[in-house]
Formats: sequence, structure tokens, C-alpha cells
Amino acid sequence: MLYLDRPSVPWRGRLWSHLISDVSYAELHAFAEALGAPRRGFDRDHYDLPAERFAMAVWLGARVVPSREIVRLLRAADLRRPKHLHRPRPVAPRTPADPRDLALSARTSD
Repeated sequence: MLYLDRPSVPWRGRLWSHLISDVSYAELHAFAEALGAPRRGFDRDHYDLPAERFAMAVWLGARVVPSREIVRLLRAADLRRPKHLHRPRPVAPRTPADPRDLALSARTSD
């Protein structure tokens, strides 16, 4: 099931809701895609949804719940990813330069 709270979080001159699934992130991403929400709106365990998309989300089947219920539902489904536990994607290790490339660049810079 999909849930969202009423738009009440102000940011960048707009009001925002939180859209979650109590089933899976796959369900959440599929619903957000059908809603036309960009993937960049996904924040660890929910989508930040602007007020303009609220009515469409409800029309598509999301259930409106109080904001406190959002976190409770995520925890109950074991889908909560708090900020302090979120690990950003690891950065690919840099490969050391080939010594031959360094020697070549030293010769050509003279």
C-alpha cells in the first residue's frame, strides 16, 4: 500500500508531502514513475512530493495519513532508512597513474 501525508513541509517556496510504501521500494518507485515524480525526489526511504502532485497521488490510490504515521509505517515494514544510518554510495577508487604516462608528460612539457 502507498501512503502520503498532507503537503505541509515548506521548501523552496513550495509545500511538500512524503510518499512511502509499506511493501517495498520497488512498489514506491513504480508508483512515483506512474505519478510522474522524478527519481531525484527519492530521499532514502520516501519521495518528497510537491503539493501540485498530491491530488493525483490520491487519485492513483495513495492513502492520506498523518505525518507521524509515515514514520511508524516505514518502521513497521522495516523500510525506514534514517539519515544517521544512510551511507552514500562509495566513490570508485582512483587508479594510480601509469608511471610511463608521467614520464611521457614530463618529456612533452619541456
